[in-house]
Amino acid sequence: MNQFRSYMSDIQRTIDRLPIQSIETVVERLHGARMKRQQIFVMGNGGSAATASHMACDLGKNTIAPNTPRIRIHALTDNMSFFSAYGNDCGYESVFAEQLANYVEANDVVIAISASGNSANVLNAVKLAREHGAYTIGWSGYDGGKLAHLVDLPIVVPSHNIEQIEDIHMMLSHMVTMALRNAVQKPHLFAVNGSATPLPTLIAN
Repeated sequence: MNQFRSYMSDIQRTIDRLPIQSIETVVERLHGARMKRQQIFVMGNGGSAATASHMACDLGKNTIAPNTPRIRIHALTDNMSFFSAYGNDCGYESVFAEQLANYVEANDVVIAISASGNSANVLNAVKLAREHGAYTIGWSGYDGGKLAHLVDLPIVVPSHNIEQIEDIHMMLSHMVTMALRNAVQKPHLFAVNGSATPLPTLIAN
């Protein structure tokens, strides 16, 4: 059907416009956090919550290697008792920030996923993370929303199609997972201390 061909061609054009250098920086930051045993937190609502949970699973399990620190990743979407308690007692805008307040420390990494970039509970958590000295990454779409201006590293999917934005966020998660797995196999491509190093080979493979 023509609509399916149109969807595929549209999403390919969007993928071709992604900021590869920024994606490489995400990998560098997460690899650095892994090697320094810092924590990584990820969150989102709706489809973005599913992406956050999926990402936590993949990074937590699919990057394990002998003699290498495991990635300490937490999805703030997954403890429904904790999540709903704060939603009921303090308001939905607090559900991520209040969880994060229990755990986040300076130099941890916080990944916020929001297609619109304007989800209040995500923005509140990012603000708290920054107050605690965490490094913040935002994945959004459309014009980036408020999130793109709040985080240390914004990645904005250049699309106004919600389904394609969510598709590409999931694709980014898989790209990052694969790159971090490759980092263990090809450590010469990374600085020992996790500082910035060009990673075109990791993203391309």
